[in-house]
Amino acid sequence: QVQLVESGGGLVQAGGSLRLSCAASGIIFSIKTMGWYRQAPGKQRELAADITSGGSTNYADSVKDRFTISRDNAKKTVYLQMNSLKPEDTAVYYCSTLDAMQRSWGQGTQVTVSS
Repeated sequence: QVQLVESGGGLVQAGGSLRLSCAASGIIFSIKTMGWYRQAPGKQRELAADITSGGSTNYADSVKDRFTISRDNAKKTVYLQMNSLKPEDTAVYYCSTLDAMQRSWGQGTQVTVSS
């Protein structure tokens, strides 16, 4: 059974930084593409960034050059370093992966950026 547990969210002022972590279990982590999604109030969930098993990364235009996704296969953990945060980055951030053709989600972690 896939389990994804996010941590690291919180309240930060605009221009600040946060690092999110997602610890995975129940999957062969090293072969999985891992993604960070976010959902702001009243909006659809969107991909913020993902990273393949080989370390290739992909970012939404809105976070490019500010966010960095990385992974530690030994710890089965994926990270999202968020710098230069803006109020529009306020959202619940979810870790996600595909396993057995089903998308699994963590419980989410709230990120709130005050202006």
